[in-house]
Amino acid sequence: MKSCWIVTRNNQSMLEMRDVPVPRPGRNEVLIRVHATALNRGELIVGSVVHGGPEKLGGTEAAGIIEAVGEGVTGWHTGDRVMGRARGTFAEYALMYQGQILPKPERLTWEQAAAVPSAFLTAYEAVVRYGRLQRGEWLLVAGASSGVGAAAVLTAKMLGAHTIGTSSSAAKLQKLQGLGMDAGILTPCAEFSRQIMDITGGTGAHLAVNLVGGSLFPDLLQCLALEGRLAIVGYVDGVHQSGIDLTLTHLNRLQIFGISNARLTPEQRAQTTLGFKRDILPAIADGRIAPVVDRVFAFDELAAAKQHMETNAMTGKVVVRIS
Repeated sequence: MKSCWIVTRNNQSMLEMRDVPVPRPGRNEVLIRVHATALNRGELIVGSVVHGGPEKLGGTEAAGIIEAVGEGVTGWHTGDRVMGRARGTFAEYALMYQGQILPKPERLTWEQAAAVPSAFLTAYEAVVRYGRLQRGEWLLVAGASSGVGAAAVLTAKMLGAHTIGTSSSAAKLQKLQGLGMDAGILTPCAEFSRQIMDITGGTGAHLAVNLVGGSLFPDLLQCLALEGRLAIVGYVDGVHQSGIDLTLTHLNRLQIFGISNARLTPEQRAQTTLGFKRDILPAIADGRIAPVVDRVFAFDELAAAKQHMETNAMTGKVVVRIS
């Protein structure tokens, strides 16, 4: 089968097409024929360059049709149309752990379905499971035009919360406001925290999701409401260190937490998938939420798709059509 590998050389990640055997599903796994997959900055930059590693079969999510079912799998059958997180989805076939399988909503195209798993499951953890955002509260998303950022905005609106997003592009903010985001802040901004306080009527953000990194961390801390929460998700600015105002954190009873799958067991990942399936997937299935696809590339255009993602020109997800 055709596959695409991420190879790290001289601190740069590159893509290489290779022909490899079709994998066989092990216990609790299914084999899917991949119809579409999507790019994730965390894999192509943080995962390969920052944390190192010589090479790996790329891709962390897919939408496709189950071709074979491994021992121990229940509830899923050959021919089922599915989507979910998986490893090695830059390929014509990929293995998916049964605890991460989600049914593909009929209303979604393959490309839209491929844009759901990583972005919306991450947003679900940051906004719902750990962020505990409530109706009427304010969500602040730093880096709102990313796949996770757009998913977080849509998830918050479904919950009845108010949303503020930041971006260095006025055009991206306008597009997100067209999707229902209440307010946008163009960054960098000298009076960032004052703008947040003005927008929220002096309350501050009840939850902030940091998809930018350490350069914005101090400002986000200043913007939080009493008992505010701050989720750390990404580092597109490359800044991995930042100071913490302990007095502010203490007085305002702030909570800081991270969202990462790197050290989770399959069972822990399955818990998130189950919660998302229960709480958010129905809204995608009935059309209340629609995944934001920035652009679709063909399989043999993966290098161009990666280049497009690295220009930071996209709003939402960059998707690759496999078959």
